[in-house]
Amino acid sequence: MQHIFIINPHAGKKDQTGRIYEMADRLRQHGLTCQCLLTQRSGGAEEIARRLVSSGEEVRLYACGGDGTFNECVCGAAGLDNVAVCPFPTGTGNDFCRMFGEEKDMFRDLDALLRGSEHPIDLIDCNGRFCSNICSVGIDARIGTSVHNYSKIPVIGGATGYVVSLIVNVLKGINRHMRVRIKDFYVDEELALVCVCNGRYYGGGFNPSLTARPDDGVLDVFVVKKVGLITLARMLGKYASGHADECPQYITRIQTDELSISFDEDNVINIDGEAVFSKDVNIHVIHNAVKLIVPAGMKFFEQ
Repeated sequence: MQHIFIINPHAGKKDQTGRIYEMADRLRQHGLTCQCLLTQRSGGAEEIARRLVSSGEEVRLYACGGDGTFNECVCGAAGLDNVAVCPFPTGTGNDFCRMFGEEKDMFRDLDALLRGSEHPIDLIDCNGRFCSNICSVGIDARIGTSVHNYSKIPVIGGATGYVVSLIVNVLKGINRHMRVRIKDFYVDEELALVCVCNGRYYGGGFNPSLTARPDDGVLDVFVVKKVGLITLARMLGKYASGHADECPQYITRIQTDELSISFDEDNVINIDGEAVFSKDVNIHVIHNAVKLIVPAGMKFFEQ
C-alpha cells in the first residue's frame, strides 16, 4: 500500500510542508511506502490523485490542506475501490472535520490514521461536480465568493473581509428569484438561500444541520424564504447554530436524495467552498461514492 500526502503549502496561516515531510520520513523508516507531493494551483490535487490511483495499486491519500484540497482529493478518488482518502487539516476552515465534534482532531493523529479503517461515504453530485460536505446558493454563497475580493486588501484582511463582503452583498439585495423542486415540494418565488447538506458545517462555522450524516444516502436541505435585513439578522443565529426548526415561518427543512434549482440568470453555486456559476442546478446524492479513512478509535460512524 502507498501512503500519499498531497500538500497544499498555501493552506492555513503557516506552511506545514516541512512538518509533513518529517512525518513521511519517519514512516519510511518503519518500512512504509510514502510520497509527499505538492499542489500549487486550483485543481492540482485532483490531477495528482487521478494520476496516482490509475494504476490500480492500493493507495491512501492524505489531503494536507483545507476543505478545497480535501474536495479535490475526493474528486480524484470517487468511485474507485483501490483508494481511500481523508483530510489531514492544515487549512483555516476545515469545515468537513468540524462535523466530527470532539473527535475532529483525530484527523491530525497520524498514528490513528495509519491504524484506521475505511468507511464508504456519500457525495453530492452538483451539475457533475462532486461535493463531500455542503452546496448552497443564495446570499451565503455570494458572500463567501466575494469575501476573497476584500480579504486580500491589506487594510481590511482576515475576518473583516467577511464583514465587508456581507455588507456589500446585503446592499445589493438579499433575495433572488428561484424555482426549487424537491420531489413534491415546489416554489417559484424570491428566496434568500438554499443549503444542501451532506455534512454539517460550512462558511467557517455555520452549522445549519445538527444531524446530517455523510453515509446515510440522504441530504438535509434548508430553503430560506424571502427576508429583509432585520429578519435576516434575527434569524441568522438560529440557522447558523442548527435551530432552523425554531423559524418555520421562514425556513423549510426537507430530507431528500435529489433536487433542482433554476434562476433567471447565472448565479454563484458554493460547492465545498469553491464557486461555480450556472442558471440551472441539478443535485443528487451518490451513495457510498468514496472511501474515507476513519482514524482508529473514532466513534462517529458507530452512532
